[in-house]
Amino acid sequence: MEMGGGARALRYFLLTLVVFCLAVLYDLHAYKNMFTPEGMDSAQLARNIATGKGYTTEFIRPLSLSLVQNHNGGQEPLSLSSTNFVDSARIQAHPDLANPPVYPVILAGLMKFGNFRYPIDLKHSFWTENDKFSRYQPDFLIAIFNQILLLVAVVMVFFLALKLFDARVAWTSAILTFGCELLWRFSSSGLSTLLLILLILGLVWCVIKIEELAREPQPALNQLLGWTIACGGLAGIGVLTRYAFGWVIIPILVFLLLFSGQRRILHAMVAFGVFGVILTPWIIRNYMISGTLFGTAGFAIMEQTQYYPQFVLERSLHPSAYGFMLKPYLAKMAVNIQSILSNDLPTLGGSWASIFFLAGLLLAFQKASIRRIRYFLLLCLGIFIVVQSLGRTELSVENPTVNSENLLILIAPMVFIYGTGFFFTLLDQLELPIKELSYAIIGGFVILCCLPMIFILLPPKTNPVAYPPYYPPDIQNFAGWMKPDELMMSDVPWAVAWYGDRQCVWLSRNPGDDFFDINDNVKTISALYLTPKTMNGRFLSDWLEASDSSWGKFIIQVALQGQIPPKFQLRAVPSGFLPDRLFLTDYPRWKVAK
Repeated sequence: MEMGGGARALRYFLLTLVVFCLAVLYDLHAYKNMFTPEGMDSAQLARNIATGKGYTTEFIRPLSLSLVQNHNGGQEPLSLSSTNFVDSARIQAHPDLANPPVYPVILAGLMKFGNFRYPIDLKHSFWTENDKFSRYQPDFLIAIFNQILLLVAVVMVFFLALKLFDARVAWTSAILTFGCELLWRFSSSGLSTLLLILLILGLVWCVIKIEELAREPQPALNQLLGWTIACGGLAGIGVLTRYAFGWVIIPILVFLLLFSGQRRILHAMVAFGVFGVILTPWIIRNYMISGTLFGTAGFAIMEQTQYYPQFVLERSLHPSAYGFMLKPYLAKMAVNIQSILSNDLPTLGGSWASIFFLAGLLLAFQKASIRRIRYFLLLCLGIFIVVQSLGRTELSVENPTVNSENLLILIAPMVFIYGTGFFFTLLDQLELPIKELSYAIIGGFVILCCLPMIFILLPPKTNPVAYPPYYPPDIQNFAGWMKPDELMMSDVPWAVAWYGDRQCVWLSRNPGDDFFDINDNVKTISALYLTPKTMNGRFLSDWLEASDSSWGKFIIQVALQGQIPPKFQLRAVPSGFLPDRLFLTDYPRWKVAK
């Protein structure tokens, strides 16, 4: 137990115990239920896959309806009718056109074989503290799955740093990755970010092997080709996890053309070919359904321009057509790149290690592999900055850091490795009076970088309920009043779809023509659910100065004056939810439910 293998095993056991205890402490003290629309959207899609409903969604985007209708020449009733399912109560479905398949399918497998409990049953679906709702069990299990992915990423960071630098950098980088509070927040968001981080780390390992083999006097050509195929395969899996990730193929091709040896052109063609083979079947599926290659996700570049502010585009059943003009997109890119360079890049990964990474760019490492892998990372960083600036939507405004549009976070672990490497380069140049002082400096560096994680674990305890606007018991309560085949409308349709398991269309642009366009031509809307997301709107600009047909004027009339517009068909209002929530339906369903 004190020498050789026994001592090593004891150290690893203690290390595992510490990691486990810290993870439990975080989940007990700082965990939060799902708080991102994209996370809930992926979860409800995964549940549909797991329960045999196919790749269909209960979160209905009016833009998605429009794409399906236009592609079918207006012949189909906007794709809200299908006979693919045995259960007659659930035959109405809409194909999902927003999410690539890898992450939802993985979650579906987790739900299929895991002990997920998500029926509309308040007594069994929730974990409580002091008889109050606390944690939603499926949210928590998805968070645990993502935390496992985070721990795998920590191990990969250790071995990558060990291969590029030395054991000191490896251990320190792994600790910084494990102690990155931002990555832990991503774990409970329900997003595919941690899976993408594993893919980017896998890509880095592949390019390291390619660079090593290409530098040999007589490289093993079969191995070199194998690692090239792995690069294209990982990039293909990545784009089917998040579409924006697909742009990583550009840094891969550039790296292969520069550093993969004499057959560089062949290697680049093979990597791109494998990437295309993996991607092609899915974009064919999208085109057959909607006439687009990437569904609604392909319109992200148009959002937050002068023509489509906020979520106007996705909430439009008949979006206005504008000719292609380059100026709005250049303006969007310029504004967002300025924000990324000023705010996101200096705090990449939410750690001070990013400062050491940026400063380390001035240092020319002697080892060729370290320099060349850094070139690859810088290419990825540049591509991600441009793609993130053009693809930024209102999702990044509502959740500025933890969102699916944050691509810079994907290279944060590699930033930690290079930032740590630069730190130890500086440390080695210091002339310290005693050797043991270096341990204090290293400890101070680690503590400084992990301060956000340290403070989040200190009192007060984080409230796990993501309210406002998400309160699962209320959402399940409202959804329980609805029949399985009825349609709701809400400003948080992703939450209604996930927590309530009911088909829900995104809040129309107004309660007038847009509302009745969906109600009359798509499917009857049986209930309206508004949360603080809308009820807490800006009084002057959203309500008083808005048009007469706006939701702001509608809320004033209903909540303050107690009047429902004469032509509005939903007239029954349960008591006890105003003024922060509003639920309207066609008849007093709560009385029938009792």
